[in-house]
Amino acid sequence: MAANPERTRPHVGSHLLLTLLGIAFLFPVGWALLSAFKPADDIVRSPLTFDLSTFTLDNYTAMFQDVPIGQGFVNTAVVLLVKGAATMFLAPLAAFAFAKYQWIGKNLVFGAVLVTLMLPTIVLIIPLLLEMKELGWVNTYQALILPGAVDAFAIFWMRQVISAVPDELLDAARVDGCGEFAIFWRVVVPVIRPGLAGLAVLTVMNIYNDFVWPVVAASSERMATLQVVLSTLAQNITGNRIGADYATVTGELLAASSVALVPLLVLFILLQRHFINGILAGSVKG
Repeated sequence: MAANPERTRPHVGSHLLLTLLGIAFLFPVGWALLSAFKPADDIVRSPLTFDLSTFTLDNYTAMFQDVPIGQGFVNTAVVLLVKGAATMFLAPLAAFAFAKYQWIGKNLVFGAVLVTLMLPTIVLIIPLLLEMKELGWVNTYQALILPGAVDAFAIFWMRQVISAVPDELLDAARVDGCGEFAIFWRVVVPVIRPGLAGLAVLTVMNIYNDFVWPVVAASSERMATLQVVLSTLAQNITGNRIGADYATVTGELLAASSVALVPLLVLFILLQRHFINGILAGSVKG
């Protein structure tokens, strides 16, 4: 059967539009990754040209010497592992209670959780910082990990996902003698894996890119996360190298930004299918 031209044209147009948008969004990323391998002077003198014969690792070598980016990666990894694990375990557990149980004040408590989503982050910084100071946790991993470990958005989203789980599955598990936590772990978690995968990607991105709270709670260089290190990168370069010019700073900035970008880029490429499935799982309630 011959294809209907009137039906194929809209698809061609939409694909062309999406291709152009993809190129527009990816071009700055590709430019930054490639420019990091160019001599610093060439980045400023001819930013849009790429000569393979001049590619060099000098920007990366100088950046690792001038900037404590390794310590930033270590601190970010610690926060990511501990805080991410807490979010992935506690948020679905709280969401399970909101989605599948009836208890006095449930709607009121859930409403309070939703209200926290409407509060700007800047409103919470001073109270949280004063609390960390009273506990003696300023410039510690506790200050970086515990605030926000149970994310309100994660609870809201997982509640929508868990609400779609048929109650008959839970009742059948109770008849078989399962306890409530066993029902959550053995019945609910396997069903909501797509939603958990999507939540995992979002959680990693949020923690990895978090800047406002870490720069306030961990101002020392020893506890600085990757994003805090990047924010002070130009100052570190000029402070550690006498006579560092604009081209030198630009080259090392691009090198550091590329190093920070690659882990998230690889993560998203590897998990994009799970991320998309998770977004769809969280957007539809059966």
